[in-house]
Amino acid sequence: MTRIGFAYNQKPETTVGLVSATQATESRPEEEPPSISDVYAEWDSAETIDAVASALSAYGDVIPLEATEEFPERLRAERPDIVFNIAEGLHGTNREAHVPAICEFFNVPYSGSDPFTLSLCLHKARTKDLLTAHEIPNAWFTLIDSAATLSRFLDRAADLRFPLFVKPVQEGSSKGITEKNLVRTRAELEDQTRFLLETYAQPVIVEEFLPGAEFTCGVLGNGADARVLPIVALNFASLPSGALPIYGFEAKWIWDTPDEPLDIFECPARVDQRLRRAIEHVVLRAYRTLGCRDWSRVDVRLDARGIPNIVEVNPLPGILPNPEDNSCLPKAARAAGLSYDQLIQSALLAAADRNALSLHAQPSASRATQVA
Repeated sequence: MTRIGFAYNQKPETTVGLVSATQATESRPEEEPPSISDVYAEWDSAETIDAVASALSAYGDVIPLEATEEFPERLRAERPDIVFNIAEGLHGTNREAHVPAICEFFNVPYSGSDPFTLSLCLHKARTKDLLTAHEIPNAWFTLIDSAATLSRFLDRAADLRFPLFVKPVQEGSSKGITEKNLVRTRAELEDQTRFLLETYAQPVIVEEFLPGAEFTCGVLGNGADARVLPIVALNFASLPSGALPIYGFEAKWIWDTPDEPLDIFECPARVDQRLRRAIEHVVLRAYRTLGCRDWSRVDVRLDARGIPNIVEVNPLPGILPNPEDNSCLPKAARAAGLSYDQLIQSALLAAADRNALSLHAQPSASRATQVA
C-alpha cells in the first residue's frame, strides 16, 4: 500500500485531533493587537489536519509528519512514497520552503510548489518584481527595509498619491494587515510603516491602493491542464458599518465568528464573461510565471481602469474543511462540484502524476476517518 507522509504545522492552542500541540501558548483576548495574537495564524487547526488526513487515506496509509525539529529524522526513518505538504513553518524568511527542501534532500516526492517558488511567493516584493518583468499587472510599490530608508523615501517622494497601502513583506493569513495599513497622509504612512518595521522585524511594502473590486481564485493542476476554479468575489458591504474595503486581520479573525458569520464571499462571482476571462488569464499567467504547482490561490483586485491586478499568490492556500468557515479554496472547489476530499485528492494526484507515481484509491471500508 502507498505510504503518504503528511507534513503540517498545528496551532498550539488546538490540543486535540491528529496530534497534540508541540508548543504551548496562553489564550489571548480578541481585542489584543494582531502583532501578538496572529503569531500562529498561518498554522492549521486539528480539525483541518484531521480532515486532510482523512482525505489522503483514500489513497494509502497516512503517516503524520509534524514539521518540528524532528521532521528530518522522521522523514528519513519513514521514507514515505510521497509527502503531502501543508506545513507553513515558523522561523526565517524561507520557512515555507523548509519541508519541500528537506524532501528534496532525501529524494522524497512531495505535493505543491518547490522551495524556490514558496520562498519567492512569500516575499511579496520579489513576487511583484517578477510579475512586473513579465508585464503581469500589479500595483506600483516600493520596499522600505529600515527607518533610515523610510526617511529617505519620504524626503525624496514629493508627489505621493494617496491613499497607499502598507504591509509586511513576508507574512501570510493577513498577519500584520489591519485597517490602519490604509494610509491617507504622509504622517500616517510614516507612523504605520515604522510600527510594522518594529513589530514584524522585516521590510515593509508601500504600494498603490487599488480601488476596484477584489477577487480570489483557486487554481488546480499543472501546465496546460491547470484550471481556475469558479471565481470568489469579496463582498465588502458585509463588513461592519464604517469598515474599510479590506479583507484583513479584523475581517478574518475578529468580525467573522461562528455566531455572527460574515457573508463576505460570493462564489461564483457575478461578473460578465469579459471580466471573468481577464481575471482567469492574469491568474494563470501569474501561476505559471511564478512556478506554482498542483494548487494555489491567487488574489486579484481591479485598478481604477477596471484591469485585474495580481495582489498576492498563495502556493500554500488555506483549506478549512467546514463549509461554514470562510475558506476560499474549498468554497471555490464546492462551486466546481468538488467535495473537500476531492479537492485534497486532486492536489495529491497532480503531485503524483508529476512524479510518475501511480496512486490507486483504497476500498472505502478500509479507510480511517482519522489518523491516530
